[in-house]
Amino acid sequence: MSDPRVAGDKYDRGIVPAETAAREEREGEDFKHIPETDDPSIDTTGGYTVDREGLLNNYAIEPEMYYEEPGDAAAIEAQEKAERKATLEDTNDNDETGLLTEEKDRRGKGSGII
Repeated sequence: MSDPRVAGDKYDRGIVPAETAAREEREGEDFKHIPETDDPSIDTTGGYTVDREGLLNNYAIEPEMYYEEPGDAAAIEAQEKAERKATLEDTNDNDETGLLTEEKDRRGKGSGII
């Protein structure tokens, strides 16, 4: 894929730098083309740029985060917090009506989850 912003080979109208001419001869069809990746699941060529003389630069780009959409982490944390609250309420439910009789004490021994 050729970058349309680098149509010219030189900065000066009439002079082609020797390095540019040598690079063009050496690279052939690949001159001023950004390499393509074989694996479509990960974009390793997103930071590539080509200047007017055919120099390829690979700038770092920030990778995708683990969450698909912004706000996913907050939603997951809220869900975990609600589950924890429900677990604590269920564990600390001290309605032990009828568990203490004259024959036997069937109440729980302990304070629940701390």
